Amino acid sequence: MNMHVGINVTNLVKSIEFYQKVFNEKPVKVKKDYAKFLLNDPGLNFTLNVKESVSGNQLGHFGFQVKDSKEVLHHKTRLEKEGFFAREEMDVTCCYATQDKFWVTDPDGNEWEFFFTKGDAENADAADSSCCTEKRN
Repeated sequence: MNMHVGINVTNLVKSIEFYQKVFNEKPVKVKKDYAKFLLNDPGLNFTLNVKESVSGNQLGHFGFQVKDSKEVLHHKTRLEKEGFFAREEMDVTCCYATQDKFWVTDPDGNEWEFFFTKGDAENADAADSSCCTEKRN
């Protein structure tokens, strides 16, 4: 079973470039107003659909939960080498958990986090985190 996520984008070329780097894979289908990525790990059918305008983070945010903090840093380094600014948040409390994470933003303002959950927490968020419960700039 694969999860399917389709997002609206304003610039297909820029979005394909962004997601190729984030997913570390090329799309399996590209049309003038559409692109499709099929990922095995995680199982995801991810599509880009061109629209005239898009206001980012209409869903909140997207993310990848990884197996450990080392993998968080691996992906952060990989994406920074691709030219992305990665906002790092290590040892923060977010969504009732202590996490190590970083964020990147696609061309339409959708935010993606790569995170590792270190353990449960009693509070939803801390002042030093741009937790999933807040709107980030």
